[in-house]
Amino acid sequence: MASAATVTRKDFGFLGNFLLAGLILVILASLVNLFLVIPAVSLAIPAVAILVFSGFILFDVSRIINSGETNYVMAAPGIYLSLSNLFIINLVQLLLALLGERD
Repeated sequence: MASAATVTRKDFGFLGNFLLAGLILVILASLVNLFLVIPAVSLAIPAVAILVFSGFILFDVSRIINSGETNYVMAAPGIYLSLSNLFIINLVQLLLALLGERD
């Protein structure tokens, strides 16, 4: 028996500008937090970055499916970068921040 996958037909192309603004916000907050080390901000930045890069994954996959993207070689790096930013950079940073707050 085959299981049914959950599929949405909604186009998430409208998220592009919001995701760009979120990425700029994360970068600026990270730069400010380098000088003003605030523990709450150190925990909030990775959490917001995880949401932003999850949105980028949704945006990129939606662009491939709904926009009829035929050049998959050019579309794949966008998804790869979103995944690498999500798992390598942000989750490690969040774990380090959580472990550092326990001391």
